[in-house]
Amino acid sequence: MSFGTLVDLDRRRVVAKTAAVRIVMTLLVRDEEDILESNLSYHLAQGVDFVIVTDNRSTDTTPAILERFTSAGRIRVIHELSDDYDQSAWVTRMARLAATDHHADWVINADADEFWWPKGGDLRVSLAAIPAEVSAVAVDRADFQPVVDQDGPFHQRMVARDAVSRNLFGDPLQPKVCHRADPDVVVEQGNHGVERTAGRLLGAQEAPLFILHFPLRDYAQYEHKIVLGGQAYERNTQLPWVTGSGWRVRYEDYQAGRLREWWDPRVLDEAAIERGLGEGSLVYDRRLQAFFSAGAVPGAAPRLVAPVDPPLTPAKGDPRTPDSKRRRRSLPVRAASRAKRGMRRHAPRWVR
Repeated sequence: MSFGTLVDLDRRRVVAKTAAVRIVMTLLVRDEEDILESNLSYHLAQGVDFVIVTDNRSTDTTPAILERFTSAGRIRVIHELSDDYDQSAWVTRMARLAATDHHADWVINADADEFWWPKGGDLRVSLAAIPAEVSAVAVDRADFQPVVDQDGPFHQRMVARDAVSRNLFGDPLQPKVCHRADPDVVVEQGNHGVERTAGRLLGAQEAPLFILHFPLRDYAQYEHKIVLGGQAYERNTQLPWVTGSGWRVRYEDYQAGRLREWWDPRVLDEAAIERGLGEGSLVYDRRLQAFFSAGAVPGAAPRLVAPVDPPLTPAKGDPRTPDSKRRRRSLPVRAASRAKRGMRRHAPRWVR
């Protein structure tokens, strides 16, 4: 047998293995009309086979968008009427259905403002290449920042993102996790970890995926999100304050009339972008812009764009923002920060 024949056989095995991988994505939405269609179109074009969506009391055009994708046979919608943001229970339900009813091999538990980007090929190629002993993958993410110019869709105007995004406590954003399908899986609040899945976790530095995150698209959208989420967390008496603390603090800002004060300094003009690029706090990332400029269509072949890969997680010992440059946190926030770090130190990480 010639070398060329061996190479061809190996290529066919890779293609067959990739084609056999079935990816089901779960999505929890509420009033996401400005981003939902882009999210579904993108992921279906990048290798997701089917999407299970839980619609939690949407009152905008979200249901109409979902109906179009449902009619095309690409998604299944669950209507959740509870109003206490029990995200772990709702996403766990979808993740288990992905395994039992929809024959998934891999499950991606996503939010509407997240775009899971494969570092090479599409999502199916990326997940098919993961070793068999790996049961879950931690995936880093970075926030794109709002801009002064509000004309056009978010993916065409928002092209500057954090070099390293940080949470309320000044720590790098916690990665999200995708996992091999499991009918007994439990997805943690926030989609940051899974339980009852035996196997090794592939760390974020090794992961073949990265999340492009667009939580701050315009002020009206963000205020609406904070009000709904903050009120829902208030109604949920089962979760500690530290869970959803970022949402809770911003809702306190809204109640005190401070949310706009928090928002305005984050909106970037050209001078702020150039300053951030020079300081290294921002990077240009045009991957999603290029993807949609190429004309993404649900189910179409993925548009491959050259990756942009600056450091996503600071090296060990990388200094945080100096205290002198940060607004002093309230006592509840500082207490929550200590509690969250203690939970991370003493709890098993990610896969249990």
